[in-house]
Amino acid sequence: MPHRRVYYFGGGKADGRGEMKNILGGKGANLAEMTNLGIPVPAGFTISTKVCTHYMDSDGTFPDGLKDEVAAAITKVEEAMGTGFGNPDDPLLFSVRSGARVSMPGMMDTVLNIGLNEKTAAGLIKKTGDERFVYDSYRRLIQMYADVVMSLDSEAFHGILEARKKTKGVWHDLELDANDLREITVEYKKKVKELSGKEFPDDPTEQLWGAISAVFESWNIPRAISYRRLNDIADDWGTAVNVQAMVFGNMGKNSATGVAFTRDPATGEKVFYGEYLPNAQGEDVVAGVRTPRPINLAQKQEGDEESLEETMPSIYQELEAIRQNLERHYTDTQDIEFTIQEGKLWMLQTRTGKRTAEAAIRIAVEMEAEGLIDRKTAVLRVEPEQIERLLHKGLDPSAKYDVLAKGLPASPGAAVGRVVFTAEDAVGWAESDDAEKARTILVREETSPEDIDGMNASQGFLTARGGMTSHAAVVARGMGKCCIAGAGDVKIDYAARTFSVSGTVIKEGDWLTLNGSTGEVILGQVPTVEAELSGNFATLLEWADEFRQLGVRTNADTPEDAARARGFGAEGIGLCRTEHMFFGDERIRHIRAMIMAADETERRAALDKLLPFQRADFEGILEAMEGLPVTIRLLDPPLHEFIPPDEEIGQLAKELGKDAAQMIERAEELREANPMLGHRGCRLGITYPEVYEMQARAIFEAACSLARRGVDVKPEVMVPLVGEPKELAILRELVDRVAREVIAQEKVAVDIRIGTMIEIPRAALTADEVAEYADFFSFGTNDLTQMTYGYSRDDAGAFIKDYLKKGILRKDPFQSLDQRGVGQLVKMAVEKGRQINPDLHLGICGEHGGDPASIDFCHHAGLAYVSCSPYRVPVARLAAAHAVLRARMRSFH
Repeated sequence: MPHRRVYYFGGGKADGRGEMKNILGGKGANLAEMTNLGIPVPAGFTISTKVCTHYMDSDGTFPDGLKDEVAAAITKVEEAMGTGFGNPDDPLLFSVRSGARVSMPGMMDTVLNIGLNEKTAAGLIKKTGDERFVYDSYRRLIQMYADVVMSLDSEAFHGILEARKKTKGVWHDLELDANDLREITVEYKKKVKELSGKEFPDDPTEQLWGAISAVFESWNIPRAISYRRLNDIADDWGTAVNVQAMVFGNMGKNSATGVAFTRDPATGEKVFYGEYLPNAQGEDVVAGVRTPRPINLAQKQEGDEESLEETMPSIYQELEAIRQNLERHYTDTQDIEFTIQEGKLWMLQTRTGKRTAEAAIRIAVEMEAEGLIDRKTAVLRVEPEQIERLLHKGLDPSAKYDVLAKGLPASPGAAVGRVVFTAEDAVGWAESDDAEKARTILVREETSPEDIDGMNASQGFLTARGGMTSHAAVVARGMGKCCIAGAGDVKIDYAARTFSVSGTVIKEGDWLTLNGSTGEVILGQVPTVEAELSGNFATLLEWADEFRQLGVRTNADTPEDAARARGFGAEGIGLCRTEHMFFGDERIRHIRAMIMAADETERRAALDKLLPFQRADFEGILEAMEGLPVTIRLLDPPLHEFIPPDEEIGQLAKELGKDAAQMIERAEELREANPMLGHRGCRLGITYPEVYEMQARAIFEAACSLARRGVDVKPEVMVPLVGEPKELAILRELVDRVAREVIAQEKVAVDIRIGTMIEIPRAALTADEVAEYADFFSFGTNDLTQMTYGYSRDDAGAFIKDYLKKGILRKDPFQSLDQRGVGQLVKMAVEKGRQINPDLHLGICGEHGGDPASIDFCHHAGLAYVSCSPYRVPVARLAAAHAVLRARMRSFH
């Protein structure tokens, strides 16, 4: 046998261990680990992820010898559980579940109660004396197997169940008796034959291999592919399959099933937090088909049914002890699943618990204080992407509004959008050119894994059923989106595309506001406010600052943005775009007058009128960033962007005292076939040096004015779009000359740096020549990506989605830096530039400066800083620390 492919666990011993997630998947590794810890786990075995990759690469065939290995493992499980698979007198039943190396909750398939047929059902009835339980389990097997393995329409089976409840005049499944469930089982089998042309399989072994195949196949179903894409999970990892002896939470009043977290996943509070359902199977809790009960008295609210702590106190105490054991062992918050079968507790799963950003930070900081983890681990416990979610807005506490309905606050924050009822509509509306229509709230009875793309596209979700551990709640917390679950007063009519609450009807497209922190559903749009950050947030970022080596600056064009970014910890401005300052009503007239000028004299007259505006702008930004560097990019975009439409040129001509026909002719001269590669950036400065002279003068006059008042200013002037070293040489001389003139005139000393943006591939290839004239390089990776790929960033949306879907691109290169192509140009420029100027200061100011994977690259490429939007500054601070700590971990291992 070349290597082990089947790993047994049970009876206190396991073939695997917790660190074997790449082979056993997360679920299998943790089942093995719990077994080795002596925790009660039903016996079973895990088929490794390597079998999955073989199965996918071999057109759905299994490796030779696998069936013999599985048969041997089944024998071990039979011995451990004291029952027999297919034994009509004392039958062993199996669950078959997926388990990737990282948690993908609900994205792949599960089949329960494998091994039931007429003979084993009769044996189980005789053994348990509970006919209702057996036929409830049997009808679940047929329904799940028909859906997952045979790909039959699940609604056809759901309809049979609902019709029976309607005939009986009952609401809950629990109100159906054994006879009802037996007859439903018969109807289900007939429906299988009708829809598939085949009988439902009676052979337990055939059922088992059908389920194993289906779970492997589910690695590549659409929702799993979407989840991997959204969470950057490799397609070639594959899933393990866990085959485990069934234990039953639906065997009567002393049986139950539940899901719990060792700490509150929404807030991070150190409380045992969970839900359970008596006389139910595990899928009932996570699917949201019944509203669950609280696990303990601490969670219980007015109107809740009895908690597990009240109904089964000894079981609850045993569960509490296991909770403490698992958290100590894993030193992290655990998400656990359990079943109670006739008064005996069984643990079915433990995994690292999904949590909100707020909870992740609180748990990390408090676990460090408790001595469970050190600061390095605490910093690594919070993913940088999570941080940004905390900075988004909540509802304005002073706003007046009426609450339409209330549900469970499953994932905090606020969401405002238009109501849609399907995931497809959420995706479709999100792609609308109408920004208001693009904001949606997805309203469902309960969400399912198939809704993953719609959930990602919407602002938040509202479900009528389900609890704090339902699919919607778990996915919302993972995505950092607002969610209200279990709003029982919400009555949905999918056919009419409406929902109603106590007579109030809300239609598709109506505005809705969700307060995920309180569970309030509000009709209309409620104003929002900036989030307030906790002390734990500041503590964690301070710890991150202890480890990171990269500086973090911000991209900001106004004093307000600069001050906000500084509050988030920005250490300067890496990109101030001066063109954004020209669009005010009064300013745009002057810039247009400059563009339409007949000669240099007219241009200078218009620029003289712009100078005071620019000077005031720069004063505000430099003062907001006192003591920190501010990199100001000289005018970059093509001039046609400032030209009004033809119908407005007549009015402009009148204001400027010009001939309208001549101005229209001038506007036509300035229009370009390919403006992004046209007369822009430093080419403007070469053609119209007076434009850059005015901007340089405004910068240095502002700096000198502030310096005279005792303000510590550090201006850096950046020349954009250099591709030829002589361009920078000419423009550096221009800027230096203006600086000398202003400083001599103002009699104030100001330190300045002059550098360039590396955004043309040629500049990277000739960086050693460019560096002769530069104090710094700032990599403009937006344009560098555009010019390296030959993709227009304004038009690439038309095909990027297809490229991602077909695996041509793994990530959108405008969102995460292409390290193999664009990254090589960056590395080359760093190396060549520093050969000429060892003190060359290096940073990045494209959108990639806030992307954690790109920040990791920048750290290893030897850059000094990254620059990003204000709200991503905390993300960058944490990502920069992760880059250092992960590098240390790799070198250690």
